[in-house]
Amino acid sequence: MALKVAFQMDPIEGIEIRGDSTFALLLEAQRRGCDIFYYTPNDLSLRDWRLVARGHTLEVEDKEGAHFRASNPRTMDLGEHDVIMLRQDPPFDMGYITTTHLLERIHPETIVVNDPESVRNAPEKVFALDFLDLMPPTMVTRSVEQVEAFRKEYEDIIIKPLYGNGGAAIFRVQPGDTNLNSLIELFDTVFREPFMVQQYRPEVRVGDKRIILVDGEIAGAINRVPAEGETRSNLHVGGRPEAVELSDRDHEICGRLGPELKRRGLIFTGIDVIGDYLTEINVTSPTGIREIKRFGGADIAAMIWDAVEAKVGARG
Repeated sequence: MALKVAFQMDPIEGIEIRGDSTFALLLEAQRRGCDIFYYTPNDLSLRDWRLVARGHTLEVEDKEGAHFRASNPRTMDLGEHDVIMLRQDPPFDMGYITTTHLLERIHPETIVVNDPESVRNAPEKVFALDFLDLMPPTMVTRSVEQVEAFRKEYEDIIIKPLYGNGGAAIFRVQPGDTNLNSLIELFDTVFREPFMVQQYRPEVRVGDKRIILVDGEIAGAINRVPAEGETRSNLHVGGRPEAVELSDRDHEICGRLGPELKRRGLIFTGIDVIGDYLTEINVTSPTGIREIKRFGGADIAAMIWDAVEAKVGARG
C-alpha cells in the first residue's frame, strides 16, 4: 500500500542512522513506495482549520554521511496525508505536548502514530505507574524527607528526572554516599517537576531489556549491558547490545501491558525490564528496532508499517 505519509521528527541531518528507529521506518516506507514528506516540530502551524507544515520531500539511503536527500520545499496541509509519524525525541515538555494538541485536530482522519492524545497522557515514567505491582519499589516526589526515608528502607537507590530521556541525569546513590541532599537540591533547581526514586536493581549489571511491542503484541527484544563503571545501559552512553531470550516474567509483563497499549492506539512502544521488573514504557520515540534486526530478530519496521496499513485500510 503506497501511502502518503509525513514524518514529524528532529532534524534528519543530525540523526545517527545505525541505531535510529525513525530512520528504519523511513527506509521501510520508501521501500513500500510511500510518498514521504518530512518536517520538524518548529515548522508545524495551525492556520484557521488547517494544520500545515513547511517541509520537504524526502529520500533516504542507508549510507553514513549521505543518508538523505531533501527536495521540493513547500508548505503542506497535513490533513491530506494518510499517516503522520510522530517521531521527535523528548524532552516531553510543553513544546512536545503542544504538538500533540495540534495533531489531534487531524487524527484519526489522518492516522497519527502514536495516537497524540495517548502520547500526551502516557509519558514514559508516569504511564508505568499504572502498573506499580510490576515495578521495583518506586516513589515520585520533591520531598527531601521522603527520599531520605525511602533510602533508609532500600539503601541503594536510583534518582531520575520524571520527563527525561536517553539516560540523562540518572544517578545511583549508594549506601554511605553523602551527596544525596546536594543532588536533590540540584534536581529542585533544574527541574520544576517531581522526580522519580526507585530501588536500585543489581540485575542491571547483566542487562536492561528493551522489548518492542507492535499494536500490543511482542515483536522483539534486545539486551543492553552497561559499560564498566556505568549505571546506565542506554546504547548512546556506551551500553552494549546483545541478543536476548524473553523469560516467562517478560511475557507476563507484556501480557499485562499489551491490551492497554492497543486500546490507547499506541502502535509502536518499547518497554524496559530489569530482572523481573518493569521500569519504563516508552511511547514518545521508542528505539531499538535496528539493533534487534541486526542481532537476527524480526524486521520490526515492516511489522509497524503492516499494522499502520491495516488501520488505514480499516478506516477506508
